[in-house]
Amino acid sequence: MSAFAFYLFAVSCLAGGLFTVISRHPVHSVLWLILAFLSSAGLFVLLGAEFVAMLLVIVYVGAVAVLFLFVVMMLDVDFAELKAEMARFMPLALLIAVIILMQFAVAYGAWETSELAADAAQQPIPTDMHNTEALGMILYDRYFLLFQLAGLILLVAMIGAIVLTLRHRSDVKRQDVLAQMYRDPKTAMELRDVKPGQGL
Repeated sequence: MSAFAFYLFAVSCLAGGLFTVISRHPVHSVLWLILAFLSSAGLFVLLGAEFVAMLLVIVYVGAVAVLFLFVVMMLDVDFAELKAEMARFMPLALLIAVIILMQFAVAYGAWETSELAADAAQQPIPTDMHNTEALGMILYDRYFLLFQLAGLILLVAMIGAIVLTLRHRSDVKRQDVLAQMYRDPKTAMELRDVKPGQGL
C-alpha cells in the first residue's frame, strides 16, 4: 500500500509540475501547482515528516497558491502580448536549457557517493528527538547560514516581482506624502458663513 501511495503521489506531483509549465491559462497553471504541492505533502507524510507536510499544505497551498490566484485574476495583464514577447527570446531560452541539461549530465556522470554520506545513511534515527525538533536543529543550527541565504534570495525575488508589476499611470490619483506634511493649515481650510436655508 505504501509503494502504491508513493507512486501515486510521485506521478501526480510530476504531472502537476509539468502542466503548471505548459498550461496556456495562468489560472489553470496555479491549480496544477496546488496539485503538485498536495502531492509533495503526501510524499513527506510517507517519509514520516508530518510537520513539513502540514507546513507545505498550510503555507503554500493555503497562502501562496491563493495569493497567486488573486494576483493572476486581479492584475490586468495582457498574456497575448507577454507570449509574443516570449516568442522573441525562444531561441536564447532553448540554448540556455540545452546548456543547463548538459551541465546536469556532466554533474551526474561525475557523481560519487561519499563514504561519510553512506555511513550517515546507515546510522539509526534517534527516537528521543521528534522530527520537528530535528528539523529546527538542522535549519537553525547546522545550516543556519544557508537558511538565511535562502531567505535573502526570496527577498530579492519579492522585490523583483514588485518592480516588474509596478506601473505609474497618469490617470490614477496618487498620494503625495511630502505635500501633505508641508501643507499650511491656514490655507488648508476655509471657513464660510452659511446662512439658514442656503447651501454652499
